[in-house]
Amino acid sequence: MQSKAKPFDDLANLLTNAMGAAKGMGDEVKAAGRARVDAIIADMDLVGRDEFEIVKAMAAAARDENEALRKELKSLKAKIAKMK
Repeated sequence: MQSKAKPFDDLANLLTNAMGAAKGMGDEVKAAGRARVDAIIADMDLVGRDEFEIVKAMAAAARDENEALRKELKSLKAKIAKMK
């Protein structure tokens, strides 16, 4: 009876090894794809998050300063108009 189970054990081992190999190949393809995407992104010369946040803060400060100067200019124009 053991001779009948042997082919099934061999088949089970073969399938198990094949699934392991397929998973390993899948992992390799995934890693290669990820490396390629990383290389493409690096070539794009994108701005980092820190740099973006710094420029965003600078733009907000410039906007605030612009608004303050606009109000001051309006006030000065009103004073000049009263002098005339």
